[in-house]
Amino acid sequence: MKKHLVIILAGLLTLSLAAGCKEKTPQTAAPATPAPAAAQTKTGNVVETMNAGGYTYLQVDTGTEKIWAAAPEFAVQVGDPVVVPEGMLMTNHESKSLERTFEEIYFVDAVLVGGAQAAGAATGEAKMPQGHPPIGGATAAAEIDFSGLKKAENGQTVGEIFTNKEQLAGQDVVLRGKVVKFSPEIMGKNWLHVQDGTGSAEGNDLTVTTSGVAKVGDVVLVTGKLVADKDFGYGYKYALIVEDAQVVVE
Repeated sequence: MKKHLVIILAGLLTLSLAAGCKEKTPQTAAPATPAPAAAQTKTGNVVETMNAGGYTYLQVDTGTEKIWAAAPEFAVQVGDPVVVPEGMLMTNHESKSLERTFEEIYFVDAVLVGGAQAAGAATGEAKMPQGHPPIGGATAAAEIDFSGLKKAENGQTVGEIFTNKEQLAGQDVVLRGKVVKFSPEIMGKNWLHVQDGTGSAEGNDLTVTTSGVAKVGDVVLVTGKLVADKDFGYGYKYALIVEDAQVVVE
């Protein structure tokens, strides 16, 4: 009899503990707030725009998202196709002149409108209004040391590619150089500007598209087809470009 009572009491205790566990839901840590995405080149159409405080503000529909951007005042209209280049992403930015706060907004030096640069951008005359923090851009070639860089075996230098572009266009080329600019995820590709210290002022920087990844200053071996007079639209037009290249960081 006592044995049966012990078993019954043990069963009741087990049920009681189980009920208590159901009532006390374990506390979980709140999810961390994700950091803002890195500023990247965006393309799309203008859905809203206004001028204030020396800036032009515009909302751009990229097809997958809507973003806000601001640049030194320029002419643009709703519906215009634009390219918003890499710039500085600011969060919770308050515009006193507009009396509104932007959750996220890209501040850039200039915006391409319908394939053309905003007035003053090409000559460097366009400047952010006084008091605006500097915007990061590509590393200047003068800051990159090309000494000790060897020409790729059975390959070409950047200068040779530009000099012999008529013979090389449409063929695979191989070159070794240093990345002076890297722009990820533009029109489904990563974009590199590669130099090796050769070539004239008009022919010393070769644009490369790839699925690979590199950073400014990396030595890379590039293999891919050289294409002449390539026009992607949205202002992306190149006299020479290496498309869908294999890029190996050395």
